[in-house]
Parts: sequence; structure tokens; C-alpha cells
Amino acid sequence: MTRGIDHVVHAVHDLDAAAAFYRSLGFTVGARNRHPWGTHNNIVQFPGCFIELLTLAEPDQLGSDGLSVRFGAFTGDFLKRGEGLSLLILESRDATGDEALFQGAGIAASPVMRFEREGRRPDGTQVKVAFSLVFAGDQDAPATRFAVCQQHFPENFWNPAFQRHTNGATGIAGIVAVAAAPAQHRDFMIAFTGARTAREVDGGFAVETSRGLIEVIAPAAFLARFGVTAPDVAQAVRLAALRFAVPDPDILQGIPEEAGIAGLAAGGATVVGPADAMGAVLVFEASR
Repeated sequence: MTRGIDHVVHAVHDLDAAAAFYRSLGFTVGARNRHPWGTHNNIVQFPGCFIELLTLAEPDQLGSDGLSVRFGAFTGDFLKRGEGLSLLILESRDATGDEALFQGAGIAASPVMRFEREGRRPDGTQVKVAFSLVFAGDQDAPATRFAVCQQHFPENFWNPAFQRHTNGATGIAGIVAVAAAPAQHRDFMIAFTGARTAREVDGGFAVETSRGLIEVIAPAAFLARFGVTAPDVAQAVRLAALRFAVPDPDILQGIPEEAGIAGLAAGGATVVGPADAMGAVLVFEASR
């Protein structure tokens, strides 16, 4: 079985501004959380997956190993180059087993790393959430991170109240990455997702997972499809666009209008470009 999308990190300079922007687009955004290594986040939750709005707010808290390096320092380095989608994390049911599989495939980039933090329910009750992560490395993609995440107290993290959005979005339909030579990353993506194969799409390839489609396409194909320029691929693969499923197609055009931005129409979808979306491309599509 493939590993579905667990969450995608959107690295930003101003976390409060990013949270306000996502709210203006009709998303429900959770409260600010703090990590012991200095990153802060807000969560946009869907059933089974989420977006993590992330910034390095306290660089003095960074350590010299573990998630301080893999997650915290990486975020700081990423933001020096600009904002955008920095990290793709897939779901894991067994982080230790996935570490062994990644070792066997030659893509392991870390041992299992576990961390815990306190969370709050809507009524203010404190709960514990805990995660184990294993990083995978595409040697041809130094500017992007990949990992899997096992949740140890999922009942304390997922909350249907946080998964209802006024824009109607029901989930992440997929993520689109760009690369100068997409085929160069096919073997890594198949091993990372646990898929048996990838299929050809215009300008690259796609891997169907148990939650969301992962595509890697060339910059020219990205521009033709979404009407906006892809991120710089000088450092190989870059995560470029998030695709959201919206059941009511009549809502699509009004989403950017409610946020006070222009938006673009592209092939029946509504696109919010990187100039407005802090380095990311956000695509709203009618559910199929």
C-alpha cells in the first residue's frame, strides 16, 4: 500500500501574516504552536492530512542534531532563499519499518526521530501529541526535504471541527513539484511513496498514493497548466503547487475575491499565484 500525503510544510517569514492569508481564502487555521528547536507553526487541517504553516521564530533555540538540524535549521536555510513549499511528509504506520525500507532502497536520510508537544482541544483541554519521523533523501534534490510521519496519539490531533472550511475545500487533492529533468527523480519518488510504478503525464510523471496525487513536471509544463511561473529549479526538485478539492464549482471564482486578490482561471481551476501565496501556488479544483 502506498504512503498517502500526511502534510506539506509551507515555510514563511511572517507566520501571523500567513495564517491571516489562509483565513482570508476561507481556510480554518489553528492556533500558533511552538517547537523546542525554535520553529513555530499553524495548522490547516483536513481529514487525514494538513498544511503546516511554518517559520523559524527563535533561531537561538536551534541545537546541533536531530530535528533541530533536519527540520529547524533546514527551515531557516530555506527561508534565506525565499518562501514556499519546503517539505513533503507522507503518512507512516510504522516509522521503524519505513526506516528499514528506506535503508534497503538507498534513500534513508535519518534514523527514526520522535518528538512530543502539548496541544489543546477546542474547549481548552490540554492533550499530548507525539510524532515519529524518518527522512528520505533524493540526492538530486538538495533544496527540498522528504519524510514520513507516524502519529502516536492521532485521537488527540485530528479534530473534525478544524476540518471544516468556508471555502468548501475537503482535502489536498495533490501536490505538484517541478524539476528540470523529472525522470531523474522517478525512482526516488516510487521508493518514497511505496508505489509500484509511476504514470506519464504532460511534462513529467505522477504517482498515485492512498491520499493524493504527487506529480513531478517540467517548468514549461507547469506554466502552461497553471499560468504562473514555477519556482527556480537550479537546485533540482522544488515543491511548487498544492491542489485542493472543492465540491461546489460555483465557489471557485469567489475564493481569491474574498481574499482581495486577483487569482487566475486555468483549465476550470482557480489559481492563486506565488506573489500572493508567499512563494506557493494554491490551486482550487472542483471535486471529481
